[in-house]
Amino acid sequence: MLASRGLDEAVTWSFIPAADAERFGGGAPELKLANPIASDLTDMRPSLLPGLLAAARRNENRGFGDLALFEVGQVFRAIDPIGQHTYATALRAGTAGRHWRGSAGKVDVFDAKADLAALLDALGHDIDKLQVVAEPPSWSHPGRGGAVKLGPKVTIASYGELHPAVLAQFDLTGPVVAIELDLDAVPEPRRRPTRAKPALKLSDLMPLSRDFAFVVDRNVSAATLLKAARGVDKVLITGADVFDVFEGAHVGEGKKSVAIEITLQPQEKTLTDEEIEKVSGAVVAAIVKATGGVLRT
Repeated sequence: MLASRGLDEAVTWSFIPAADAERFGGGAPELKLANPIASDLTDMRPSLLPGLLAAARRNENRGFGDLALFEVGQVFRAIDPIGQHTYATALRAGTAGRHWRGSAGKVDVFDAKADLAALLDALGHDIDKLQVVAEPPSWSHPGRGGAVKLGPKVTIASYGELHPAVLAQFDLTGPVVAIELDLDAVPEPRRRPTRAKPALKLSDLMPLSRDFAFVVDRNVSAATLLKAARGVDKVLITGADVFDVFEGAHVGEGKKSVAIEITLQPQEKTLTDEEIEKVSGAVVAAIVKATGGVLRT
């Protein structure tokens, strides 16, 4: 999946410098090599990112600043088997390159999140149905990263834009974004019935959309609104997306306005005005209950 998204596979050393290991949560005495093959390869890697970042530096030094690399391999958090995990890790650096249709923008955190969503989808999991939280990893720029969890304690993946201090340590100009997915922590997808089902169910009726804007506390995630909206009617509501977010004095101190678009897809008959209003009211009620916000008028 990562290769199909334009990333090149890399195979890096399992041994890294002590400073790099410490930066990514390693460096424990028991993970140091008794007889390292080189003076700067002294520690077992706690992450695949140091090796990929070193590869990015070598490429940048040779004039190849626009990179997309990934590696699937083992990381070492402890000396026992429980501390050894298999990770899929990827990074993008620079831009998508020059093109006749126009210059591509610099990579950002949403490029990393898109890679992670595609990877999870290939493993049988919809990222929208998992818990995505604003908890950037230690190597990420504050406010430009997050994590994917199974409940409050189990983190299966992290993504974000590399912190300037990390870029400086690896002598990279940036921007660089990355993902880390713990393959050992990803559960097997639920088994689907073996009875064949139609791959695609289309309706002859036209879909319709409704826009809503809510004033919520600044720390309320947009995902909370979308989850509440989708849960109102999982058959009729086929889409929920954020199209505007802003803050300012006119929405209140510590508040923000989040506008969402809900798509309704009738299946058997055209919806009446009363039915549309009923669903709209249920969406508003669900979001207000989930966020404590208010509908903007």
